[in-house]
Amino acid sequence: SGGGSSGREGEINIRVGLTSRDSLDSRWVFPGEDDSEIEDNGDGDDDLPHRAAVGSEDEDNQEHRLIRTEPRVDSFDVEALEVHGAHRSDYEDLGIARRIIHAFQTLGVVFGDVGTSPLYTFSVMFSKAPIKGDEDVIGALSLVLYTLLLVPLVKYVLIVLCANDDGEGGTFALYSLICRHAKVSLLPNQLPSDTRISNFILKLPSPELERSLKIKERLEASLTLKKLLLMLVLAGTSMVIADGVVTPAMSVMSAVGGLKVGVAAIEQDEVVMISVTFLVILFSVQKFGTSQVGLAVGPALFIWFCSLAGIGIYNLIKYDASVLRAFNPVHIYLYFKRNSVNAWYALGGCLLCATGSEAMFADLCYFSVRSIQLTFVFLVLPCLLLGYLGQAAYLTGNLNGAEKHPFFLSIPSGIFWPVLLIANIAALIASRAMTTATFSCIKQSSNLGCFPRLKIIHTSKRLMGQIYIPVINWFLLVGCLVLVCSMSSINEIGNAYGIAELGVMMMTTILVTIVMLLIWRLNIIIVLSFVVFFLGLELTFFSSVLWSVTDGSWVILVFAVIMFAIMYIWNYGSKLKYETEVERKLPMDLMREIGCNLGTIRAPGIGLLYNELAKGVPAIFGHFITTLPAIHSMVIFVCIKYVPVPVVPQNERFFFRRVCPKSYHLFRCIARYGYKDVRKENHQAFEQLLIESLEKLIRREAQQRQLESDGDEDADSEEDTSFSRVLVDPNGSVYSLGVPLLAEFRGSSSSISEASISEELNPNSPASPSISDAEHSLERELSFVRQAKESGVVYLLGHGDIRARKDSWFIKKLVINYFYAFLRKNCRRGIANLSVPHSHLIQVGMTYMV
Repeated sequence: SGGGSSGREGEINIRVGLTSRDSLDSRWVFPGEDDSEIEDNGDGDDDLPHRAAVGSEDEDNQEHRLIRTEPRVDSFDVEALEVHGAHRSDYEDLGIARRIIHAFQTLGVVFGDVGTSPLYTFSVMFSKAPIKGDEDVIGALSLVLYTLLLVPLVKYVLIVLCANDDGEGGTFALYSLICRHAKVSLLPNQLPSDTRISNFILKLPSPELERSLKIKERLEASLTLKKLLLMLVLAGTSMVIADGVVTPAMSVMSAVGGLKVGVAAIEQDEVVMISVTFLVILFSVQKFGTSQVGLAVGPALFIWFCSLAGIGIYNLIKYDASVLRAFNPVHIYLYFKRNSVNAWYALGGCLLCATGSEAMFADLCYFSVRSIQLTFVFLVLPCLLLGYLGQAAYLTGNLNGAEKHPFFLSIPSGIFWPVLLIANIAALIASRAMTTATFSCIKQSSNLGCFPRLKIIHTSKRLMGQIYIPVINWFLLVGCLVLVCSMSSINEIGNAYGIAELGVMMMTTILVTIVMLLIWRLNIIIVLSFVVFFLGLELTFFSSVLWSVTDGSWVILVFAVIMFAIMYIWNYGSKLKYETEVERKLPMDLMREIGCNLGTIRAPGIGLLYNELAKGVPAIFGHFITTLPAIHSMVIFVCIKYVPVPVVPQNERFFFRRVCPKSYHLFRCIARYGYKDVRKENHQAFEQLLIESLEKLIRREAQQRQLESDGDEDADSEEDTSFSRVLVDPNGSVYSLGVPLLAEFRGSSSSISEASISEELNPNSPASPSISDAEHSLERELSFVRQAKESGVVYLLGHGDIRARKDSWFIKKLVINYFYAFLRKNCRRGIANLSVPHSHLIQVGMTYMV
């Protein structure tokens, strides 16, 4: 092509004003990618073999051409997600008062974990490396200070939080972000268009862009790299879940342990029993929601941070203000020089000061990036630094208390009991930080097909991210109780804590590095500095905690491996099932061959066939027409979509498209629900609204055909004027960017068989000689729809299961026939929220051999 030849000559033509375009205005697509998703009135995907290569594994061996298109008016999936108010602007319209309230809530939800780290950091450090003098205290303090500044502040607050996926944080959010910019997804998505909902910006050609394209092609071409990337994400998520178990145990045990300082008669067994009681109470109030609990405990945690700062300042003044010299990093070198191996062991305890860093990122869906950044920089970090400085100042004159709760020993005697009370409250709050982060990660992984479906309760009508998952909540409680009862020492729990936290941190570092290269396109020096420094730092910490894994902390590794296996098996089985359903969908040639009667008797009535496919005729439909003696005169394939708004208005609930020619009376419908919608509505009201939507589609089709027939005489006079931009990749691949200048883009060949019932029709249609025939045809079809409605509506539910073939490997049979089957049997059904009367329900099962 012309673009290809000019690309090989190395010419680059750039038009000012079109150097960076947002997908809200236009999109960049591969030729044929749009058309491959459009169902014509009779021409299906099987009639277009040349389009099958789009998105295939061999795509990188072909010439790459990106074409700018106007906003799509006929994308079935994208339009189904474009509900008014669907874009994430939860925090954009908040006033000053609401922002202050959100900042308070971040204290109670996000910063509880890192805020309570002074309770146990020094005690765990000095249990592994006993101090021999004041210089050891200064060296350990310097380690803690720079760990706080480098990991939570520099890495997470200033860098990682910016790598959010449209307000979502966590390992799966990073993976989703990467998958939208490179075809590396191994997740069972419904359509390629599902991954193109968010914006994609094409920047000017530059060395960074060329490197980004090269990395993109390498990732897309290597199945091994795709699998490795997914396994890293699953490993990171399993560590987050494990972190959600160990965090409450560590926080509560360390806080309750302060009773041993105030009451000498308290034994460790009593501490364990009190901790168990507190944990049960904690997980019982989780169901009241993040906003309510966060706002209630936010002031308590504010008092806790103020207490940390106040006690720290008091100890600095009373004991030794010279500990401020710990800000000189040379003391870290001297600490390692004096203690060598013991100092290396102490790194596992030092890391505990940064626990909760991942919670800031994983809990991002609950609050805005700016509120988390400001709260950490101006309140949390200064209070933590003062708290650690105060403890070090106390220890310089009281070396004997280094291994016995130095925080509680450093509290002035007059305020010991009030501070102990606040510390226990703060520990309970801290335990919620990773619990809410776990909920967020489970939701993301479930939406991406990597975790069994569970009941998710949204606790806020305003903020979509605030959720509660009952099963996970009680599962975490059981894990915490087992951990507390089996590991009574906070030193053992602290080591397990470090393993879980570091596992997540390393996965996040790798994924953010890919984001820097592929999406942010930063200078290679900056990227290398980030990955070498932080990954090297985390590997050093990890070597320390892994050395002590035999002390009982191996339990947390086993737990993480179990969660990884669950997610991998679910993803593997779901992907096989979806790919099989796509491969076995009924070809349009077969639909035309069997005729409009579908090879059976068409009985009066409407059949609503629920399925997960948003394109094509599902194979389960063929099972219906071969199993049942008759099929309904009108069949509607219903696909449930959940959109990111609290409630979808009733008049915007459905989108329709005609699947086959008019005589077949087959339609596709996307039923859109918000996350707070009541999906157990009265079925009669549901059916009435659906039929009204269908009638509006038919009317719009008739009007569109009339308008197109009137405009045919002018179609030949329209010509597209365009210019070409090409980009030559370093590896030789050619990217040709053809940019049409005309604002009008006509459809492919068929009439637009889709309508939103929120659009109103213009009653004044242009006059035409054939207007009477068109009106008669319209009335006949509308009459047919009404008669079918009067005959009754039946819900057709197909349950597709998979089984491994007899000649499959033993491992595959074990995974598919037993493990995946067990998970699928016990997970939440996709139609669990539908209110379907049993008298109107027909269920058919279908088993695929894979």
